[in-house]
Amino acid sequence: QPVEATDDAFWDQFWADTATSVQDVFALVPAAEIRAVREESPSNLATLCYKAVEKLVQGAESGCHTEKERQIVLNCCRLLTRILPYIFEDPDWRGFFWSTVPGAGRGGGDEDDENARPLAESLLLAVADLLFCPDFTVQSHRKSTVDTAEDIHSIDSCEYIWEAGVGFAHSPQPNYIHDLNRTELLKLLLTCFSEAMYLPPSSDSSNANPWVQFFCSTENRHALPLFTSLLNIVCAYDPVGYGIPYNHLLFSDYREPLVEEAAQVLIVTLDYDSSTSSSPTVDGTTTGTAMDDVDPPGPDNLFVNYLSRIHREEDFQFILKGVARLLSNPLVQTYLPNSAKKIQFHQELLVLFWKLCDFNKKFLFFVLKSSDVLDILVPILYFLNDARADQSRVGLMHIGVFILLLLSGERNFGVRLNKPYSVRVPMDIPVFTGTHADLLIIVFHKIITSGHQRLQPLFDCLLTIVVNVSPYLKSLSMVAANKLLHLLEAFSTTWFLFSAVQNHHLVFFLLEVFNNIIQYQFDGNSNLVYAVIRKRNVFHQLANLPTDSQSIQKGLQRKKKTPEPISRTNSQDGVSMEGSRPAAPAEPGTLKTSLVATPGIDKLTEKSQVSEDGTMRSLEPESLQPLPEGNPPSAVNDGETWSGEASQPRRDRRRLSSASSSGQWTPTPDWVMSWKSKLPLQTIMRLLQVLVPQVEKICIDKGLTDESEILKFLQHGTLVGLLPVPHPILIRKYQANSGTAMWFRTYMWGVIYLRNVDPPIWYDTDVKLFEIQRV
Repeated sequence: QPVEATDDAFWDQFWADTATSVQDVFALVPAAEIRAVREESPSNLATLCYKAVEKLVQGAESGCHTEKERQIVLNCCRLLTRILPYIFEDPDWRGFFWSTVPGAGRGGGDEDDENARPLAESLLLAVADLLFCPDFTVQSHRKSTVDTAEDIHSIDSCEYIWEAGVGFAHSPQPNYIHDLNRTELLKLLLTCFSEAMYLPPSSDSSNANPWVQFFCSTENRHALPLFTSLLNIVCAYDPVGYGIPYNHLLFSDYREPLVEEAAQVLIVTLDYDSSTSSSPTVDGTTTGTAMDDVDPPGPDNLFVNYLSRIHREEDFQFILKGVARLLSNPLVQTYLPNSAKKIQFHQELLVLFWKLCDFNKKFLFFVLKSSDVLDILVPILYFLNDARADQSRVGLMHIGVFILLLLSGERNFGVRLNKPYSVRVPMDIPVFTGTHADLLIIVFHKIITSGHQRLQPLFDCLLTIVVNVSPYLKSLSMVAANKLLHLLEAFSTTWFLFSAVQNHHLVFFLLEVFNNIIQYQFDGNSNLVYAVIRKRNVFHQLANLPTDSQSIQKGLQRKKKTPEPISRTNSQDGVSMEGSRPAAPAEPGTLKTSLVATPGIDKLTEKSQVSEDGTMRSLEPESLQPLPEGNPPSAVNDGETWSGEASQPRRDRRRLSSASSSGQWTPTPDWVMSWKSKLPLQTIMRLLQVLVPQVEKICIDKGLTDESEILKFLQHGTLVGLLPVPHPILIRKYQANSGTAMWFRTYMWGVIYLRNVDPPIWYDTDVKLFEIQRV
């Protein structure tokens, strides 16, 4: 039966208990009970929520000076964290926190209810105040105990930023208790924001999260110091523990849970679709502040606004060094096992890095200005290689590839890749001596030839990255050159070309790579030229691809005998690096969350042409020859989209599905002719025409079977004046669109859902944004 809201004795028992932990609250308040109260005595649930928020507001008002008040605040925090998901999962309750509670005007019951705030707003403002509460979540600045306690309303929270870094120089003394209290408050904040998990994915990006919208608005007077605190606490974190290896075994690191929580809250507040808004571009002037005071004002979301306006070199350096240090942490594990504490929040860091580059172009240029970008590249390649066989980590594969696609749109990235690769991170790839470009190509080859089926939609993206960097690659190693030719060999078999409507795109991408290197970097690339000569039959077969119906059918028959999507037999893999472990599939029963489809490469990128002086201009889509395909209606294989890991079975027809199973489409002679005639083979055919006779002559004259002599000849050869006029360099630059914004939202919340297991905040609630699946 309903209990009166005034019955304080009854309600106080929920938070008066002294020592409980959030785990206790989850154990004491089972899901079934919350749902029962919601259905059978809704007024009690409403009163409980209202009372708990009221206690938080009172704690924020008073400044929590006594141990008892702090205990009450923490218990209300834990209770709301427990209950909120059950409010969100019921559509009838969703509006509850946005309604005002009768009689809860700000000055007691006698005023009008006009100025009563919705419960959600009171809750969010109280949490923001509590995050800068002296002696509770921040160090008090009082000199002595004689002074009166600081009034929480008069303090300038910018002086209480949690950690030195962007816009703040002072690093406060670490305080274990403060870190724990912040972590509990941030957990509640994240739970408030998680209403997004209970709405199905929609392409309509306008439905912004009202909790995030309010929290990141000017209504929150702590928005700037809180944004800065979260960013600094993440970027300043050093899991090794004061540079002493094995130190983490001696004391437990209480900072890590706070850093994880901060990273998760940060990426959720930055969930903002930049494609629908003009993102603020900041001119080059620097003012004395960490943020520029330059118009335009930018988005209403202050967190996005502040992030886009960071511009000082030292701030960029601090952020980049911090993210690179944390991303490299799992790699350090491999050559000094257990020397550092292994962090688990690399996926959140990748989302954060993506947001930084997407919202702050100056940061992106800063990253590419020095070889520091390689400190981000190597960990990403490590994660991609490590996760390639694991179905539960498809999302990680996608975000890693998206970041590399974004970086590859800038010329500097391709240039940086020429730096020799000397770090020996044990990876399950062939041993090679070469540059970071070689590493990238070898890892991509590994993903394509030995990843699981679900990664096929990423092939376009992987090869687009290689095309984008190819004009700048000065010298590929023999190992990488062979990998590229092996891919061409695999993708140009007749069964592969004829078995799906867009498979031939992959051949076009690879030919573009060879053309770029031959035309723009011929001099240093004798290894690639030699590999092309050795595998010349692949190019001849492409040029003579049969187009009659009978041959097409015969090509498709060959497929049935080859179950393996791409044969690995003729790829000389050699020995893997020392100390590396093969990429393992997911343990059976691993939980994963479904992802929405990502846009096709044509939607994901726009083409830019690089002119003589290195500047890029965007090409109008019409002026470009489209990739020939005569795109079929989108019913076939989802047409445009290369679907990510979609939960709908109709999207499960992968690129390699046989033509008959996708029903509608079959290859015709006209279709093959339509793209075969556009294969860009002229440059390579001319190269073969000139060099093959010369190489054969050397072999006959000197009875050579030795590669080194031929390579020496090719190194000193030149094709100046013999090749066709160089084609203009085309770069496919990532462009923001609402499709990727939605993908990031489902991916990010899926990661947060799976990572919060202790306590399991959202487990077993009716989440709508994604499906929870077992591998």
